[in-house]
Amino acid sequence: MFYYDEHNPPHFHAEYSGNKALVDIQKSTVIKSSLPKKQLKLVLAWTELHKDELMQNWELAKINAELNQIKPLQ
Repeated sequence: MFYYDEHNPPHFHAEYSGNKALVDIQKSTVIKSSLPKKQLKLVLAWTELHKDELMQNWELAKINAELNQIKPLQ
């Protein structure tokens, strides 16, 4: 999830069953998280797979443009 009034570093918000994480896109690292370990590992793996797409969405969010869909892990 991206918000249009975000701040650096480039990051996104993930949520699972009411637990949340804040993930640095460029480093594929956790800034803050309450996600269970298993789900957090999946989010970080997904981040690595889609880093370019996530950065593109970050840039789109900065100019209030429509974001692109990114495929979930299968």
